[in-house]
Amino acid sequence: MERTCCPSYTIRLKANDFICSKEHGRVLKKMQSYMAPKTFLFRVIFPSMHRFLDGELDPQVGNPQCKASPTKRSLSEPLNSPTSKVSKVSANEFQAATCTNFLKEDEFICCLSSKINDAIDTCFQGGIIGSTVQLPRAVVKTVKPQVKKKVEAMQEKKVGVKDLVYTCNISFQTVAAVRRALPKENGANQTEVLADLSPNSVAEKLAMTMEHHGGLAGFEVKACNGHLNFYSATNPAMQNHTSVVVPAQASDNSSSSKQGSVNKNDAKHPQKGKSLEIRMSTSHFDPEEFALYRRYQTKVHKEKTVTESSYRRFLVDTPIVFVPPKSGDNKVPPCGFGSFHQQYRIDGKLVAVGVVDILPKCLSSKYLFWDPDLSFLSLGKYTALKEIEWVKTTQEHCPSLQYYYLGYYIHSCNKMRYKAAYRPSELLCPVRYEWVRYDLAKPLLDKSQYSILSDYATMQDEAPQPQICGPSDD
Repeated sequence: MERTCCPSYTIRLKANDFICSKEHGRVLKKMQSYMAPKTFLFRVIFPSMHRFLDGELDPQVGNPQCKASPTKRSLSEPLNSPTSKVSKVSANEFQAATCTNFLKEDEFICCLSSKINDAIDTCFQGGIIGSTVQLPRAVVKTVKPQVKKKVEAMQEKKVGVKDLVYTCNISFQTVAAVRRALPKENGANQTEVLADLSPNSVAEKLAMTMEHHGGLAGFEVKACNGHLNFYSATNPAMQNHTSVVVPAQASDNSSSSKQGSVNKNDAKHPQKGKSLEIRMSTSHFDPEEFALYRRYQTKVHKEKTVTESSYRRFLVDTPIVFVPPKSGDNKVPPCGFGSFHQQYRIDGKLVAVGVVDILPKCLSSKYLFWDPDLSFLSLGKYTALKEIEWVKTTQEHCPSLQYYYLGYYIHSCNKMRYKAAYRPSELLCPVRYEWVRYDLAKPLLDKSQYSILSDYATMQDEAPQPQICGPSDD
């Protein structure tokens, strides 16, 4: 093991000790939102808090026509509910869109980038910026707190600095692209273009173009030293802006209804949410599973050829002998012991398959493949949470089954770092075969990819102790 470039360590978690993190909570909430009934639901963006919040409208940054509710409103409450304090608004005041699930902040940043790209296209088509070149695409970034402090220090007397949320440096890329496209010969026309072509001027023109097209609800766009900055509408001078409110997907019948209202038929006959079904069966070849596996391997892992024989060897054939359950026997779980395939189906459609081994003391997760079209649901993390839940539930029938094995952990592989997030996990020392808590093993792995993990105690003993110096004899 010490000779390999990527040492792998067995990693496990005691199910009853599992601590759900904020990231895991977001994964569960994302799935819950996706499975919810297809009614209009509100999600409000508070730019000053750099994230999406649910349930209430802030009276200081919200639309003047929307009043804040004194109590928190549930996301599942329809807009026409008697307890809802949100009044009907016009299409010009809210940015409405239909999507299959709630927008995440990453998707909102993509929306900002798209608006900047539209402004660039408009400027080039109108001849405002210059010649026809291959246009760069905008990338919007969240302003980090440390950067914001530096900006505040430089511009203490200016209003609105503390409300800076997003920024984009597309102007610099645009200027560079235009300069590269210009002919090398210097001429009078080229000199005029270069004189007017600077990141500052381009940023100002893009900001003016975006404002001319209606701007962005809840934000003010400003050009600053060649950057496009987006300020949240928390200043008194910007109270006429609204919060950005995006309704979730409506039904086909209500898609033509006015924004901010709910179709009457949907109010009388609310639609059912999606259903999630988890089926477990002993390991066997299933053409539907293989088709999903082939899509996953080609799209996610970029494999060119995926054969049925390789799939069978990898995920179907198993040396583990199936042990059927026995009535009244609390040493065997209801499903028995052996190799199993756990199918995750949403409204009957196969979206993920977890290949697991169920042994007397643990559930070992061997592999998972999922529908690439549902990557936004983080199905890998979600199914791991469901498998941990399964271990906890099955302990009632089989008390010896306590651990959840996540396969192998490679510290140098970023794609495997998520396994250590299921805390408090343990790694197996490859020499003494002792289990070591991940937080104790991590300092060793940070220093060397291959480590004798059980040496953590020795390292603690060898840590230099503070010396207390007595009075000098001098």
